[in-house]
Amino acid sequence: MISVTFPDGASRQFAPGISGLDIAKSISPSLANRSIAMSVDGVLTDLADPILRDAKIEFLTREDPRALELIRHDCAHVLAEAVQALYPGTQVTIGPVIENGFYYDFFRNEPFTPEDFAGIEGKMREIIARDRPFTKEVWSREEAKRIFRDKGEAFKVELIDAIPPDQEIKIYRQGDWFDLCRGPHMTSTGKVGNAFKLMKAAGAYWRGDSRNPMLSRIYGTAWVNGKDLEAYLKQIEEAERRDHRRLARDMDLFHFQEEAPGAVFWHPKGWTLFQTLIGYMRRRQTAAGYLEVNAPQILDRALWEQSGHWQNYHANMFITQTEDDRIFALKPMNCPGHVQIFKHGLKSYRDLPAKIAEFGAVHRYEPSGALHGLMRVRAFTQDDAHVFVTEQQIRAESIKVNDLILSIYEDFGFHDIVVKLATRPDRRVGSEELWDNAEAALASILDQVRQRAGGRVKTAVNPGEGTFYGPKLEYVLRDAIGRDWQCGTLQLDFNMPGRLGAFYIDEHSNKVTPVMLHRAMLGSLERFTGILLEHYAGNLPLWLSPVQVTVCTITQEADDYAREVMAAARAQGLRVVGDLSNEKINYKVREHSLAKVPVLFVVGKKEAAQRTVSIRRLGSPEQKAAALEEALAALVEEVMPPDARRAE
Repeated sequence: MISVTFPDGASRQFAPGISGLDIAKSISPSLANRSIAMSVDGVLTDLADPILRDAKIEFLTREDPRALELIRHDCAHVLAEAVQALYPGTQVTIGPVIENGFYYDFFRNEPFTPEDFAGIEGKMREIIARDRPFTKEVWSREEAKRIFRDKGEAFKVELIDAIPPDQEIKIYRQGDWFDLCRGPHMTSTGKVGNAFKLMKAAGAYWRGDSRNPMLSRIYGTAWVNGKDLEAYLKQIEEAERRDHRRLARDMDLFHFQEEAPGAVFWHPKGWTLFQTLIGYMRRRQTAAGYLEVNAPQILDRALWEQSGHWQNYHANMFITQTEDDRIFALKPMNCPGHVQIFKHGLKSYRDLPAKIAEFGAVHRYEPSGALHGLMRVRAFTQDDAHVFVTEQQIRAESIKVNDLILSIYEDFGFHDIVVKLATRPDRRVGSEELWDNAEAALASILDQVRQRAGGRVKTAVNPGEGTFYGPKLEYVLRDAIGRDWQCGTLQLDFNMPGRLGAFYIDEHSNKVTPVMLHRAMLGSLERFTGILLEHYAGNLPLWLSPVQVTVCTITQEADDYAREVMAAARAQGLRVVGDLSNEKINYKVREHSLAKVPVLFVVGKKEAAQRTVSIRRLGSPEQKAAALEEALAALVEEVMPPDARRAE
């Protein structure tokens, strides 16, 4: 007999080989009807799988958060069956679950378009309504290849060849249709439900290689119920309205072009916004004791080999070779350069913690298909810093970094934060003992972060997502429409300082390798700019707006007064431009509102005579008259950055 333990701690004895479904039936027929899969010792499996040994099991219903991935997985299979039913001769390839949905890649002569979706969705609903069971079969490798070859499924044959010899060839049926799949699946197609929608079509090369055939990809989304689907579709609609690329055109901030893929062409207004971010960050980290440095953009291969980047990050680096056969790489990270600065001159334990920071321009190769406006680029600026500490200083300095990061997010209007501990990845440098120490230290710091936040900050673990040289804390913020963005990081590194020969002299005159804290608060400043634009839908806080005031004339007779107003505003430190064109005032208001200018000063003959301005605020139909000096004084108070306001 085997012992099966349930979530409440109770256990029962069963004959080896009993299925999860039969166990559920023995407890309650209603439990069996509601269950769609099970967790065996923490691993999701088919409900029909046999239990062969003592185990902890848990039954999942559709409402369990873990079921959402199964719903999407099964929906991808339903999509594939529907496509082959409607378009005979189409080959199916792969159909994974992705964030918020799934996709499936197909091979056919004519690519799919959104016009095909209504028919495909209709056929999917037919398949779901049949409620055919998902059943798993294990085939021999040769049998599977023969059957798929006979069906004309050449891509499936190639996939079978790629499966390691020690792994089973699993086939899942849903009625007469079947597919190669690792599983698990829910109990039947009916469990998918009707809360799904096909979203878009795109091209994709087989296995991501441009030398391979082009496939037609269909993206879809699926949810537990219609309410969740509707909420997601509304979020997508709102995200499109807030798309930072569209806002950048309206606000004249930046553009991209093919001659520099993944690199930003900043326009004057966009560069003003970017420099405002840097100015704020520079003030905050200077006040926290950081010293700003600047390291070279390009470094010899030997240094990247010594740091471990060449072995672990080479595919993402831009490489060049000079005529004297030296090989260099544009820096993808600032850390090796900062270690060189720390090493220059003898350091004592009294010099620690040593905090050096850089607004470092870095370059990382991203596949062209992954580039996405400011959110995914190849050239960007990091608000990067490295804190060299003794082991005894790790906790205190990490908490200081954490508090600074959370305070900065608060200033930018982000209040919903999750801090995640990202643990060791498969590819890494350093001994397991060092990794054990680093992860234990960060886990302890994460506990302290949770306690200090008093419930305002959530915490979580992100297994296997650390960097190759150390674990890290990831700071994930949620924007105005509920999307999560991972921005800041705090990485604990016991490896790189030693690899690069850094040391300090301790109180006993011994050479000791320092521990290095890698710290980024906004992360990529380009990406954070995109996040800000979308979070505020372009309606940036006044202190961040690249143009804070536009002075618009009603008549040419007010041009001279408008110039006086602009000069007075600039003298007060406001970012101001003028619109003295011959266009009608309603046109000017509309155009500057589209460009997200937060404040308009409208002036005409009356305002010039009375030395007043008519004030219009972005998003408000009302206007208010005020004396020029009064209006300027109020704006000067309002444009003060949060850190300067606190210092008053």
